Amino acid sequence: MTARKAERTARLMHLLSERRVIHLSEAASLLGVSEMTVRRDIATNQDQIAYLGGHILAAAGIDADIPYELATAADSHAAAKRAACLNAVRRIRPDETIFIDCGTTLVHLVDLLPDNYQITAICYAMNVAERLTRKANVTTIMLGGVYHPASASFSGTHDFDILSTVGINAAFLSAAGIDAERGATCEHFHEAVVKQKVMGLARENFLVADSSKFGKLKRAYFAPVGAFDAIITEHGEVAPDAL
Repeated sequence: MTARKAERTARLMHLLSERRVIHLSEAASLLGVSEMTVRRDIATNQDQIAYLGGHILAAAGIDADIPYELATAADSHAAAKRAACLNAVRRIRPDETIFIDCGTTLVHLVDLLPDNYQITAICYAMNVAERLTRKANVTTIMLGGVYHPASASFSGTHDFDILSTVGINAAFLSAAGIDAERGATCEHFHEAVVKQKVMGLARENFLVADSSKFGKLKRAYFAPVGAFDAIITEHGEVAPDAL
């Protein structure tokens, strides 16, 4: 490693220690080099620095810096979440563009994506993006903005312009609560904004959740149950009007 590259790497690691996540374009501006130079630096320092959908973070942060809330949720009803995603993956077809929501359920959907399908996947959560980048057959589009550690997700209306230019065949949404009368709800208001925007653009919308979510009502409402083409659980698909 040259002296200049070592200096840039040290400066970048210092920035990450302060901010945890930084966009590629901003890193290039702060370091006074091109984005290509930053990406080359990252490629030769993958043990220290990770690059996910235009965002840079410390490599250790992918596994170790998961917020308690998210880590706890990942262990809750894990088998049922994976079973729900086994049913949901049947709705995915090759050469389509899909949206994958945040949370701990739909990471299982990423793992189950067929390797022989060429897919474009849109996401806005770090844990989802990290798994998508392991899939050689998947083109990942990550929405950026302000990082929210509690859900490992981003918010920022400036990326809605990107959504509007992409044809979304199917959106796979998550929820923390599903109530027949009060609809689908989640824990964080910034998530609800993204979900609503995506649902208005996607050809088909699928709510994927294990049955423990039924009967629960969380603070951030985002859609009535009738807005989904199907609700998919570990037991199979449920028609919205059957709730």
